[in-house]
Amino acid sequence: MTSTSTPPGLARFNGLGESAALAALHAACASTAWAKHLLTARPYATPADLYAASDAATAGLSAADLAEALAGHPPIGRPRPGDPASAREQGGMAGASADLKAEMLGLNLAYQDRFGHVFLVCATGRTGEQMRDALRERIGNPPEREREIIRTELGRINRIRLARLVEEDA
Repeated sequence: MTSTSTPPGLARFNGLGESAALAALHAACASTAWAKHLLTARPYATPADLYAASDAATAGLSAADLAEALAGHPPIGRPRPGDPASAREQGGMAGASADLKAEMLGLNLAYQDRFGHVFLVCATGRTGEQMRDALRERIGNPPEREREIIRTELGRINRIRLARLVEEDA
């Protein structure tokens, strides 16, 4: 329920029509199951309630739901045109050297060959070198371990994107 202590952005999100709210959630995470879980739990009294619902939904994603979420993320160093969230989050790669960008491309392709999906890391606040080092470290993981790391990283990304959605004024 909305109260005077509800941040304006959260009150706005709570008040969106179903299709607009679903679109806003899909902009945060491409998993339909995740978005529907958050949609049906509205209204949220606090951002913390929304983040907790997001964490629960992320933890409950099936393999297919997780694959759908991953498909919404471009490779590190190559944000999609017209995708300001990924470009902002991957800002640490913007000033990377040509050598680092080429290395990331090769590592991204090797990772995709090994695991069958894009390398996912919460890139916000990380330098290009830190993202490269994370990729180098994780490429040798067993698939089961990597899936759990991906779920954790996705949860972090979802929280950051939800914060931008609900903590800003209109």
